[in-house]
Amino acid sequence: MPTADLARMPMPEALSELDASRGGLSGDRARVRLERYGPNEIAEEHRNALLVFLGYFWAPIPWMIEAALMLSLAVRHWADAVIIGVLLAMNGVVAFAEEHQAANAIAALKQRLATTARVLRDGGWTTVAVPELVPGDVIRIRLGDVAPADARLLDEVSLQVDQSALTGESLPVTRGAGDVLYSGAVVVRGEADALVYATGAASYFGRTTALVETAGTVSHFQRAVLRIGHYLIVLALGLVTLTVVVSVARGNPVLAVLEFALVVTIASVPVALPAVLSVTMAVGARHLARRQAVVSHLPAVEELGGIDVLCSDKTGTLTQNRLAVATPWTAPGVTADELLTAAALASRAEDQDPIDLAVLARAASLPRQVATDFVPFDPVSKRTQATVADDADGSTYQVSKGAPQVIAALCAADPAAEDVDVAVAQFASRGYRSLGVARTDASHAWRLLGVLPLADPPRQDSAATVTAARDLGVDVKMVTGDQIAIGREIAHRIGLGEQILDATVLDTAPSDTPLHDDAELAERVEAADGFAQVFPEHKYRIVKLLQAGGHIVGMTGDGVNDAPALKQADAGIAVAGATDAARSAADVVLLAPGLSVIVDAIRQAREIFARMTSYATYRIAETIRVLLLITLAIVAVNFFPVTPIMIVFLALLNDGAILSIAYDHVRGSPRPAAWDMRTVLTVATALGLMGVAETFLLFALADQVFGLSRDLIRTLIYLKLSVSGHLTIFVTRTRGPFWSRPAPAPVLLGAVVGTQLIATLIAVYGALMTPLGWGLAGIVWAYAVIWFLVEDRVKLAAHHWLDTHPRPQHSSPARSFDTQRFSVRTGE
Repeated sequence: MPTADLARMPMPEALSELDASRGGLSGDRARVRLERYGPNEIAEEHRNALLVFLGYFWAPIPWMIEAALMLSLAVRHWADAVIIGVLLAMNGVVAFAEEHQAANAIAALKQRLATTARVLRDGGWTTVAVPELVPGDVIRIRLGDVAPADARLLDEVSLQVDQSALTGESLPVTRGAGDVLYSGAVVVRGEADALVYATGAASYFGRTTALVETAGTVSHFQRAVLRIGHYLIVLALGLVTLTVVVSVARGNPVLAVLEFALVVTIASVPVALPAVLSVTMAVGARHLARRQAVVSHLPAVEELGGIDVLCSDKTGTLTQNRLAVATPWTAPGVTADELLTAAALASRAEDQDPIDLAVLARAASLPRQVATDFVPFDPVSKRTQATVADDADGSTYQVSKGAPQVIAALCAADPAAEDVDVAVAQFASRGYRSLGVARTDASHAWRLLGVLPLADPPRQDSAATVTAARDLGVDVKMVTGDQIAIGREIAHRIGLGEQILDATVLDTAPSDTPLHDDAELAERVEAADGFAQVFPEHKYRIVKLLQAGGHIVGMTGDGVNDAPALKQADAGIAVAGATDAARSAADVVLLAPGLSVIVDAIRQAREIFARMTSYATYRIAETIRVLLLITLAIVAVNFFPVTPIMIVFLALLNDGAILSIAYDHVRGSPRPAAWDMRTVLTVATALGLMGVAETFLLFALADQVFGLSRDLIRTLIYLKLSVSGHLTIFVTRTRGPFWSRPAPAPVLLGAVVGTQLIATLIAVYGALMTPLGWGLAGIVWAYAVIWFLVEDRVKLAAHHWLDTHPRPQHSSPARSFDTQRFSVRTGE
C-alpha cells in the first residue's frame, strides 16, 4: 500500500495492513521483512569513475579537439599538441569534479539520519542499527532522538518535534496519538512509542533523496559554449574543405596543403573557448568569495547573473529563525509591563525552551522578583507555573503561562477570560501563535493578565534586500512550510505582497501532465508572491514550473527540505548556517547571514557575464577574420596569405593574452543577463567580415600599388591580423563607443601592449618570416588603428539594427523556454 495511505488511515487499520501489533515483531519476522523491503537506508548508485571521466571526451567539441591533437602529433607539431592536450584535459577534469554534486548532497542527507534505534522485538526492548528497521516495528522515541524512519505515534502523548530542516516550519510542532513522525525529525519534548510504516526509499527522506538524484539542469553557460563551438566548427570545416579542394585542384602540393589546412583547423577550432570562459568564471568566483559567497559550481556564476526569479526560503533567510514576542493583548486594567513580568517569572532560562527564551528576552529590561518554586511545562497541563515571594510584604503569589484555552479555563471566574478566544483568533489571522498569562490575586484566585503573540520576526535587512533585488529585475517569491497566515504576515512586513499560494494546489494536477503543458498552474505560480505549507516535492515542482515558463530561477534555502529544489534551480544558494545537505546541493554557499549578500553576488555575476560575452564575441570575430581571409585569398587569387607558423604565433599570443579579460573593468547589466546569441553572432560576424575586407584592401595596396614581394606581404598581413585582433577586444568589451566607461583594466592593457610588442618585434626582425622593418610596421599599426575606429562604428550600427529589428516573440511557453535562454536579457 502507498505510504501516503498508511500515514492517513486509522491506527487499527494501519496495524492490520502492516500485519503488526503494539507488541512489535519477532526477530524472525523482522528478518523476513528486511529481505523483502531492503535495509532502511538511502541506496546510492555507484558508477565506474573512469567511464564517467572518459564520457566528458565524447561530444562534438571534444571530437574536433581530439582530431586536432592527433593531427598535430602526426605532423610533429609538438607545441600545438601540448597546448591542445592540456586544455582538453583541463576541461574534462573540471566537468568530472562537478559530477559529484549530487553524490555529495545524498551523503549529507544520510548523515542526518540516526544510527541506532530502540525497537520492540520478541517482546523486549533492544537496540538495533537503523538500517535493520522494517515496516511494522515498534520503536521508542525520546527527548533529543532523531526519528530513524517514518512512524506513527501509538501513545496518547503530546510530543514536541522540530522538523524545520525537513518541512520548513519555523516552530516545533505537536504530535499526538496517530500522528506522523518523519524520519530525520528531532524530538524536543516528551517521549512515546511509534509504529514504523515506511523505511528507506519509501520514507520521507528517501523521497527527498530521489528528488536530489533526478534534479539538475544543463546550465546556460554550457549550452552557450556548445552553440558557439558548433558555429565555429561548422564554419571551419566548410571553409577549410573548400580551401583544400581548390588548392589541390590547382596543383599545389597535397602534403603542404593538408599541413596548412591542419594548422588553420587547429587555430579555428575553439580549443581555448571553454578554458578561457572557465578562467573568467573562476576569477569572478574569487571576487564573490570576498563578498562572503562561495561558489561550488562554476557555471553558477553565469546563472546567478541571469536569474529573474528568486525563490527564497523564509525561516532563517527572510526571518531570524527565533521566536519573539510581538505587541500583546492585555486584560482591562493590566499594563503590558505587568503582563511581561508575570510571563518572565513563569519562564526559566536553563531549560533552553524557545518560548521561555523569547519571553525572557522581551522582559529583560523589566525588574523581576525571584520564583521560589517552579513547575515546568507538562504536555498534559500545557502550562508552566511559578510561586513568587512579594518583596513588599513577604506574601506569595503564583503566575502561569501556557495554552490560551488552558489559561482561560484556569481563570474561568474572571470576566476577561471570555475575550481570550477573540484575541487568539486575531493573532492567528496574522500568523502568530498565542500564549496566555495569568496571576493569582490576594484571595489566591486566578486573574487573566493577557495574551502574548509569538512569531519568527523578519530580519532587519529583508525588506531592503527585496527592494534591491527588484531594482535588479529579480522577482522574489517566498517559499515556506508554515501556514498561509504566517507567510502572508511576513510577506506584508517585508514588502513582498500578499498573494500567498497554498502549495497543496500543486498536488491537484494530474500526475501524467507534463509540467510545461499545465499552463493554468504555471500562471498561478508565476503570479504568486509566495507559497505556504510547502513540502520538498512542492519546492521542486515550483522551480520546474517557473523554468518551464522561461524563467531562470534562483533558489535559496538552508534545510534538508530545500536540497532537491536547490539542485534543480539554475542557481541554488545555501544561506548562512545551512545544513550539509543544502550546502552540497547548492551552487553558491553564503557565509554571511541574510539575503543582502545575494544582491552583491548578483551584481558581481553580471559583471562576470559581461566579460564572458565580450570574449565570446571577440573569439568568433577573430575566427571568421582568419578563416575567411585565408579561404578567399586561396580560392580567389591562389595566395596563401599567412604561413602555418604565423597562425601558431597568432593563436599563442592573442589567446594567451586574452585570459586577462577575466580581470577587466566592466559594467554589469541592470537587468537579468542571458546569452543573447543573436546579438553575439551578429556583431561578431559583422566585425569579422569587416576585418576580412580591410585586410584584403591592405593586400591589394601592398601588391598592386607598392609592389611588395609575396613573402613580405605575408609578414605585413601577419602583423595586421595580430594588431587588429587585439584591438578588437576593445571594440567588443562595451556596447557603446570604445571609450565608454569604465576604462579597461591595467592588466588587460598591459597584456595587449606586451603581446603586440612581441608580435611587432617578430615581424620587424623576421623571426621565422621575412623581416618587415620599422617603417612598414609603423604603417601597419596606423592602418590597424584607423580601421579600429571604423570597426567601432560598425559595432554601434549592428547594435542599432538589432534594437530596431527585435526578434519575433513566440506565444508558446515551451518555445519561450527554448529561446529566452539565449536572448533579450543582456541589458544596456
